Order: sequence, then structure tokens, then C-alpha cells
Amino acid sequence: MDIVLVILQACIVIGAIVLGVRTGGIGLGLWGVVGTVILVFVFQLPPGAIPIDAFFIIIAVITASSAMQAAGGIDYLVSIASKIIQRNPKRLTYVAPIVAFVFTVLSGTSNIFFALIPVIYETAYRNGQRPERALAASTVTSGLGITASPVSAAMAAYLVLMDGTGYGLPQILLITVPAALIACIATSLVQQRVGKDLLDDPVFLKRVADGTVEVPAALKARYEAKVGGAPVTAGGTATATATATGGSDVAAADMPPARIEHPVPPGGATAAWIFVTGTLLIVLLGLFPGLRPAFPDEAGELVPLGMSTIIEMVMFTVALVIILVRKVKPSSVVEQPLLRAGFVAAVALFGIAWMADTFISANEETIIEPLGAMIESNPLLLAVALFIVCGLTTSQSATTNTMIPIALAAGLAPGIITAMWPSLIGVWLFPANGSQIAAVETDLTGSTKLTQVPVWHSFTIPMLVSWVAVVGAGLLIQLVVPA
Repeated sequence: MDIVLVILQACIVIGAIVLGVRTGGIGLGLWGVVGTVILVFVFQLPPGAIPIDAFFIIIAVITASSAMQAAGGIDYLVSIASKIIQRNPKRLTYVAPIVAFVFTVLSGTSNIFFALIPVIYETAYRNGQRPERALAASTVTSGLGITASPVSAAMAAYLVLMDGTGYGLPQILLITVPAALIACIATSLVQQRVGKDLLDDPVFLKRVADGTVEVPAALKARYEAKVGGAPVTAGGTATATATATGGSDVAAADMPPARIEHPVPPGGATAAWIFVTGTLLIVLLGLFPGLRPAFPDEAGELVPLGMSTIIEMVMFTVALVIILVRKVKPSSVVEQPLLRAGFVAAVALFGIAWMADTFISANEETIIEPLGAMIESNPLLLAVALFIVCGLTTSQSATTNTMIPIALAAGLAPGIITAMWPSLIGVWLFPANGSQIAAVETDLTGSTKLTQVPVWHSFTIPMLVSWVAVVGAGLLIQLVVPA
């Protein structure tokens, strides 16, 4: 009878997640709360722990990020990334993924990558490269930045769960950052060899023949030689190709390509550096607990202030400093897209984490212990579970709160869990994310694409390479990271 009840409860949990994904946005969190209500009132399970710390860490970080966005700080970061990418066109497939990763780490959100998509596409296209290689690799590696950022929503959830295991922010970053960089390089090496060159790609050649896209100046001579001197298009002159930015044009064939410029509002650099300084301060306080105030615990021993509280204090302070220094209207902070996205993430984490804890806490003996034994005997199952669940939920923080407690209950070493945690790269499993859709729509050459098979698309190969590389590197690095 107990098994039947547990199966029914599991169906409620899975059903709430599925309905939340279908509803989208804030619906994921609301369905999580409804799932908790059913577990408590129908199945009489005691409510699980409410994820208060994780919720407010996200609110604090996203408030600071939104203040930075309102002051033009995001525009400043994007302008720097854009310049780096455009200065290295020949190494684009290697440079763009690392830039996407680093800027996600600094900002705590992969939303910053949206603004880089047109830049990466135009740089690849103008230089005659297959855009899919850099676009798909960069989209995927931007996701690696989530588990390597001290100010991401997923990190907020993970820090709370790992509290008391001996693994704090320093140990986590010592594993996830170098492992992710190794994965970026491995992904670039493989992605550079993916797909045909543009002049050998029948999809691109057909689009040229149809007049959908122009042959870039870098390939015009080779194209005309290939087709026997035929004009590039029916219209004659290579003209503009609209991009997702709403108006940047490809330079005419007889002119050097112009750079894509991202205007930065006055004071944008100041706002960005205030935010980055706050992020570095969090890392510093995490690395050196002696710098934090200490207070007696129940046993009377002095214990440094927890990192959850530190992150909340620093990020809310950063938001206020940006508002005061840059004279940003508080009302404009509330109107920023980042704040809306962050609030959705916070509610999603709240509902899913509460439901997951309610279910897991009440069923440790019946299902969690056997499942934990399986993971303990074969730790790689945790990586697979994280990858698949994140692909299904498209939420790194919700997946963290659902799966990590199971691994902890199994007695898995925190270093191994942390090495597996970047398996959240499975968020790209299905083409259900804005970055994937935007990359496909921006690439007018047709090289970046989706297919009728949902799990096979331009992002599949870089996703799998990143997954194997980041977990493999993490498992090796955690061997030398002290607890």
C-alpha cells in the first residue's frame, strides 16, 4: 500500500512539473505550490522546508542586476563582449563560447547572451564562416556559466542545499569554473569541424539562389568562380542582411565590413563595475571566512556569517549604490526585463523546491533510500538524472532543488555531487529556450537549425560534448579540492 501511495504522490509531483512547463513562466512555480497543496491536504504529508534563503538570494541578485540594467551596465558589458568577438573573427568559434561563458558568470544570467547572438552571427557571416559553429557552441557554453556564477539563481539554490556539507562557495567554484573552461575549449574544438563550409552547403546555396541571403564579400570571388562567373544575386550588388538587432547591414562587397556598435548610456560602465565589484566581494568573503562577522551558535562556538546572508546583504547594497551613484529612478528598476525574468525564476524555485522537499522528506525510507543506493553505487546516474530532468523542466534551479537532495540523502560525497551538478547543461536538450530559437531565427544562412526530431538540432552536439567534458573534468578536479 505504501508503494502505491508513493507512486501516486510521485505522479502528482511529475504532473505538476509537466503542467508548469506547459503553462510556462510563473506557472512552473504556481503548479509547484498546487502540487504541495495536494500532497499536504490529500495525502496528509507534512509540508517541506520553505526555500526562503534561496528565494531571497534570487530576489537580491536580480534586484542588483536590474539596477545595473536600468543604469546601462548591461549595455556596457555587451559592448565589451561585442568588441572582443569582432576583433577575433578568425578564431570566432573559440573566442565566442568563452566570452559567452565569462559574461554569464559575471552577470549571473544567460539572458545577456541574447544581445550577443546578432554579433556572433554577423561576424561569422561577414567572414565567410558557417555561423552554426560559433552560434551553437556559444549558446551552449553560456549555460555553463550558470553553475560557475556566484550570483546565479541555480547557485543560490545549490549553496543552501550544500550548507553543512563542508562545501561552500570557494570549493564549488574551484570545481565548476575550471571544469567549465575545459568544456568550452573541448566544445569549440569539436564544433569547429561540424557541418559543411558555406560554399559547400546546399541549404545556403539554395537560399542564395532564391535571393533570401547574399553571399558575403569574403566569399564572393570564390562563389562566382564556383558558379562560373554568375552574379551573386539577381539584383547584382550584395546588399544588406537584416539581423536581430533590427537594422545592422552587411557591408557591400567592395567595402570592408563595418563593426557592430552597441551604444552605452552615460554611466553604464560605472554601474557595471559596481555590480562586478559586489560579485568579487562575495567571492572574496567566500574564500576567506575570517573576513565575515562571527556569532556564537547553539554550542557557544563562533561561526562565520552564512554565505546566503552575505549574498543578500551585498547584492541589495549594490542595487542601492547603483541607484544613488547613477541617479536611477527606483521605478525604472522595477520595469527592467531582468527583474521580471528573475521574479519568475524565484517563484519557480519556490514552488518546485517546496513541493520536492515535501515529497522527498516524507518518503526517504520508501523510495529515496533505494534510489540513493542506486546513485551511490553508480554516481554517474546522478549526472544522467540531472541532465534529463533539466531538459524536461528547462529550469536549472528547479532541477537543483529536485535532484541534489536525493544525492545528499544517498551519502554521495559533496565533491562528486558538485562535479556532476553542471549536468544542468541538459537545459538545451529540447529547443524550448529563447536563446536557441533566437539563434536559429537570426542565422539567415540556414546553417543553425532545428529538425523534426526534437532532441536533434544544431545545439545537440555541442551540448553533449560540453556535458561529457565538464563532468569528466569536474570529477578529476574534485579529487584535489579540499573540503
